[in-house]
Amino acid sequence: MKIVDVKTYVMGTAWRNLTFVHVITDEGITGVGEVRMLNHTDALLGYFAEAVPNHVLGTDPFNVEDLVHRMLRNDYARPDYVIMSGIAAIEIACWDIMGKALNQPVYKLLGGAVRDKIKAYANGWYTVERTPEAFAEAARKVLERGYRALKLDPFGHGFYELEREEKRRVVAIVEAVRDAVGPEVEILIEMHGRFNPATAIEMAHLLEPYAPSWIEEPVPPENLAALKKVAERVTIPVATGERIHTRFDFREIFERQAADIIQPDITHIGGLLETKKIAAWADAYYILVAPHNVCGPVGTAANLHFAASTTNFKIQEHFNDFAEAHVKAAAPGNPEVVDGYFPLPQGPGLGVELDLDVIQAHPRRRIFFNLFAENWHRRQATVE
Repeated sequence: MKIVDVKTYVMGTAWRNLTFVHVITDEGITGVGEVRMLNHTDALLGYFAEAVPNHVLGTDPFNVEDLVHRMLRNDYARPDYVIMSGIAAIEIACWDIMGKALNQPVYKLLGGAVRDKIKAYANGWYTVERTPEAFAEAARKVLERGYRALKLDPFGHGFYELEREEKRRVVAIVEAVRDAVGPEVEILIEMHGRFNPATAIEMAHLLEPYAPSWIEEPVPPENLAALKKVAERVTIPVATGERIHTRFDFREIFERQAADIIQPDITHIGGLLETKKIAAWADAYYILVAPHNVCGPVGTAANLHFAASTTNFKIQEHFNDFAEAHVKAAAPGNPEVVDGYFPLPQGPGLGVELDLDVIQAHPRRRIFFNLFAENWHRRQATVE
């Protein structure tokens, strides 16, 4: 079997463009992949234009280890967000092809299931006025959708520090959400790398009474000494990793014991096999894995197969129950969240297929999404 073509499709939403791929083989089996490139879709498409003829065409999709190695080594460039995302989209599609060819779900090819359901948490649900009352009402709607865990960034467009009034508002929002969902529902606090260590530590202490399960990316991702400083001064578990794009950059986190949970994004770190390797490495340090997932349905499918087959998996992020209806419709087939969990995905392959009519009905949008803009949480990107 050989890869003979790769086709790309970009679908627009209110705040993110989703890039899908079809990897086509000479035996008629087609695999699907996906990546959400925040503000860099043109760069991704440019990478595909050069990488596909140079590395992908003529490759046996079963030789995924060799394909990824060649894509990394032969370009003689330090891998970055764009390169690793392009590789991931192709790699995920190869796993889909393998599963279809063997009539097996992908998780069976990754070692088999180690759990019979996959714990989930909701994100993207708080597109409301930034008040305690509005967040509380939105949180109650999350529970109605079947979730028993939810994540929020209550910090507005804060950067490095917060004014006292803003600190009080943050605490009031989290307190209102905790009151709305009760003591048994998990609350996860997203910090989006906003703060200097002193502010991150202060806010973690202020939020301790509401029992969050983690604080995520408390400081910017470039300085792991700063992350370690936070981890040593807080009692809430620390999670990070969505903006780390190679296994080499995870090394220092592990060696420093600077985080309790890592969050590699399968679609930004080279795909499923690379994420499995990183998870196994994390396991040696007793670190849990909660993959970052801001993708549409194909990326979500890849995450579910990873989760099904990974022993130190913790919980799966999911946006699409709180997005436009066409996002899930673009590639139907994923299971739905029931009482806090996804059932195992159904195969063969990833278990989803692109609906090109839906994708073409929602073309790419020229948008810019800025997490440091006022009211960014409403998930309405700036139109260029």
